[in-house]
Amino acid sequence: MASSCSGCGPGYKTPLDAMKGPREEIVYLPCIYRNTDIQKPDYLATVDVNPQSPNFCKVIHRLPMPNLKDELHHSGWNACSSCYDDPSKRRNRLILPSLISSRIYVVDVGTDPRAPQLHKTVEPVDLFWKCGLANPHTSHCLGSGQIMISGFVLLDGESFEVIGNWELPGEAAPFGYDFWYQPRHNVMISTEWGAPKALGHGFNPADVKTGQYGHNLHVWDWTTHKHIQTLDLGEEGAIPLEVRFLHDPAAAEGFVGCALQSTVFRFYKTQKGDWATEKVIKVPSKRVEGWALPEMPGLITDILISLDDRFLYFSNWLHGDIRQYDISDRRNPRMVGQIDVDCVNGGLKLNENFLVDFGAEPEGPALAHELRYPGGDCTSDIWL
Repeated sequence: MASSCSGCGPGYKTPLDAMKGPREEIVYLPCIYRNTDIQKPDYLATVDVNPQSPNFCKVIHRLPMPNLKDELHHSGWNACSSCYDDPSKRRNRLILPSLISSRIYVVDVGTDPRAPQLHKTVEPVDLFWKCGLANPHTSHCLGSGQIMISGFVLLDGESFEVIGNWELPGEAAPFGYDFWYQPRHNVMISTEWGAPKALGHGFNPADVKTGQYGHNLHVWDWTTHKHIQTLDLGEEGAIPLEVRFLHDPAAAEGFVGCALQSTVFRFYKTQKGDWATEKVIKVPSKRVEGWALPEMPGLITDILISLDDRFLYFSNWLHGDIRQYDISDRRNPRMVGQIDVDCVNGGLKLNENFLVDFGAEPEGPALAHELRYPGGDCTSDIWL
């Protein structure tokens, strides 16, 4: 997904324009060795996804990080479609926050997109002393040219130095995980995960009962950076992770996936001008033996919305399936496909010609995580 116009900035003018972009030939994704028996650094993999290439489905480059046990997680860009009107901006740096070490790696993907190189490392001490924060997660580029990482840490978009906190003093929200902003409605919404000491060594259900995991959405004034509302999702909304506004920049609604009880809530702006939520999807748990709980939830993790705002997808992680919902009726999503189902109206099926085997990596099996298209995608780009 890369813009072809002359004199414009990165990305596309609208989400629908982005859907018409050329097919990607490579993708980037972090590969993790932390919590495995392999004492090697995490790395950024570059994968050839061009069906006409002799290297199709192969890792063509690996960029190891200079440290062990970082736990690379999600990634973002130095510039995206939010900078479309600024021809001085280029999408040429990939931002890689490390969930456990709290480092932030900045990777040069512009000089040679097929062989990225490390450009800069932001050390944990900078996050702590300048922002009082650790465990960075989501990264989004802003229309101002700055970069914001959940917590909320601001980076300079050119030097990648830590500027400071985005929120007003004393208004930090607990358990910061994900966020999405919608400037036309002067709003940002963020989610909660858990206390670092609880999540760093694996999930323990007892930590939920002791209040070490969140269940709220936080609403922020985009202009003043003031925290204006807390939306309590209750027990059914425990551990709200990824939040997505609709891509239409005029839309005043979106969805959030809640992991523990496998629910999806819709959030929306009311006629009074404040924000509210309603549960719109529930995945039933399955009775199991030999697991941490008597019933196993689907554990919704990654969610995304198609660029035309027609479909919502999520990973039903513990149950092992990927689901597709038609969200044309925003209040009543309708499941139209799973990964092993080919339906007439929507539907999904496995591409049997595409497989990247990270179990066969040179240093041993790696845990591959969220991928990024070099030209942006439906979870990296925000339109103004």
